[in-house]
Amino acid sequence: MTTPHPMSAERVPGWKRQVERSNVRVIRFMVWLSLLAGRRLSRMVVYGIAAYFFVFGGAAKQASKDYLRRVLGRRPSAHHGFRHVLYFASVIHDRVYFLKGRLSLFDIKTYGREEFGRDQDKGIPLLLMGAHVGSFEVLRAMGESTGFRISMLMYEENAAKLNATLATLDPDPAPIVIPLQRVDAMLTAQQHLASGHVLGMLADRRLAHEPADSLQFLGASAAFPRNPFRLAVILKCKVYFMVGLYLGGNRYAIHLVPLADFSQTASANDARGDRDARIATAQSAYVALLEKFTRMELFNWFNFFDFWNESKAFRSTDE
Repeated sequence: MTTPHPMSAERVPGWKRQVERSNVRVIRFMVWLSLLAGRRLSRMVVYGIAAYFFVFGGAAKQASKDYLRRVLGRRPSAHHGFRHVLYFASVIHDRVYFLKGRLSLFDIKTYGREEFGRDQDKGIPLLLMGAHVGSFEVLRAMGESTGFRISMLMYEENAAKLNATLATLDPDPAPIVIPLQRVDAMLTAQQHLASGHVLGMLADRRLAHEPADSLQFLGASAAFPRNPFRLAVILKCKVYFMVGLYLGGNRYAIHLVPLADFSQTASANDARGDRDARIATAQSAYVALLEKFTRMELFNWFNFFDFWNESKAFRSTDE
């Protein structure tokens, strides 16, 4: 195993190099307006915000064009570009209502809940693995309403302003976040699993020092981190692919798909080659499901940076 390269400006992933464009005052105003005027009226302002970012989006706008060209197989129209930004703005807007538990405002369908529920009843440690596609908040809110809590493993820096502003909503119960940067993250995750929580994480972005594998996604190679699957092995979890797709209007569709079962893995006794093979199989299945659901609702892709060129800039550090 080689020593990871020190993180430098050149090796910082694109999603972390982006300057957060959220304006705290604008966000606070939108939170206030959303709760005062209601979802239907405040969505008029969401259209205006989407139009602004569609025109002045800069690098994010170019990344949207590149993604839409790949998923459509042709040059995207202005309508495609605006709709992409509008879907992102809508999901951020709806997060206010999900955090306040106002699920009655939405038409939410859930698929795959039966097997997931049976695994919960058996006490199997569960890890939900998603991506920056659609809304994770809709799944967390649905979980709260149906009797289970999700502890989210995540990198917090890139949305610090947004998270801080939404925290002023004082949701009850508040979202549980386990910062991956902390040295006690693994111990905390184990404690939460032992108390009956479900773990959740997004597995499509990586830090510069993380090992990654290059897999085909939407017709080209892209780098996907390996550590989320290693974590599932260490914590002995059954892994579900999860996505909360925004369908327009007030409609969402939650999909829970079994991905890999590491709950019986005795990691100390497994040969590394066997363990790595199982991880590689799970990772390939994850990317295949990510492409399936991305194509299903293509405007739900919310990685507004040069996702594919990350593969060229960051090679695996675990060779």
